[in-house]
Amino acid sequence: MSEADAVEPTLSDLDRAVINAFQGGFPVVERPFDPAAAALRERGIDVSAAALLDRIRELDESGTLSRFGALVNAEEIGGTATLVAIHAPEERFEEVAEAVNGHREVAHNYEREHPHLNMWFVVSVADEDRVGEVLAEIEDETGEQTYNMPKRREFRVEAKFLVDGPIPGGDVDLSDLGPDVTPTDRQTLTPAERDLVVEIQGGLPITETPYADVADAIDADTGWVVETVKRFEKAGKIRRVGVVPNHYALGYTENGMTVWNVPDDLVETVGPAVASLPFVTHCYRRPRHGDVWPYNFFAMTHGRSEEESDRRIEAVRETMAEYWDVGDDDWDSLFSTRILKKTGIRLDERAAANVE
Repeated sequence: MSEADAVEPTLSDLDRAVINAFQGGFPVVERPFDPAAAALRERGIDVSAAALLDRIRELDESGTLSRFGALVNAEEIGGTATLVAIHAPEERFEEVAEAVNGHREVAHNYEREHPHLNMWFVVSVADEDRVGEVLAEIEDETGEQTYNMPKRREFRVEAKFLVDGPIPGGDVDLSDLGPDVTPTDRQTLTPAERDLVVEIQGGLPITETPYADVADAIDADTGWVVETVKRFEKAGKIRRVGVVPNHYALGYTENGMTVWNVPDDLVETVGPAVASLPFVTHCYRRPRHGDVWPYNFFAMTHGRSEEESDRRIEAVRETMAEYWDVGDDDWDSLFSTRILKKTGIRLDERAAANVE
């Protein structure tokens, strides 16, 4: 089975062009669908601004997209998040899941294939000290030890999912359009910036003038909203602006978290090499936990079939092998078998705690 054959969602050529072109680089201007449609026409996709808007709205409503708008970098907004693993005994699995999911600070929780650490969740908090408190509460409720694996180094976060069709390389970047702004190194938010972050965290309105609609919602000036979103994008508080696909709807059902025991003196060299592989969506250095968890490097891959996923994981292994002798015991791949909770990172509290 080829990679193209592995994708079978019912999508038109326009749908495929939109998904490939605009997973980032959507223009931050008052009427963004006009230049976006013009960019597609330059690439042979005959579409008006109104038709493009309608198509993105339909893709959003059908669930093909998770949302349209800004992908906020929660780490830069305030607070912290960490990845945690726990052992959930088979006979008590649902009980442990219920206890973990009962904490509002738990944003995502997945069952993963591993003989011991079979439940993985994300804790998101406004105050870093709260992480330890939440984990202590979970341990007390479940009787199981938690393994905290905070991010030590980020090499890549770019979850883009391309499909077979027009603009296969996803090379439309209109981020140069918009106001000329200068990013600042200020870490805190103003009250108005907090209101903006909370308003756009779930997506932008899919209208001709999304930024004006956001401005109306938070009682702000449209020009200020456009300039602030552009400034946040340049400063890294917003990773990108565009469409965010539901990768399951596109056929990317194989979610493989590969983990590696990379020699410590090679992590900084291996990290960028693995991060350069186009199908690696997340790539981090995290702490080991003795014999229970010997791995210090995480690389997330997604595939549209078991065969495609295996090929991509093998490509990661081959890249690793260029730098060190990778043994069978030096790595593992933990596929997700069930989503136990997925509420998204709550930015309201984290942003509020970071207001100057």
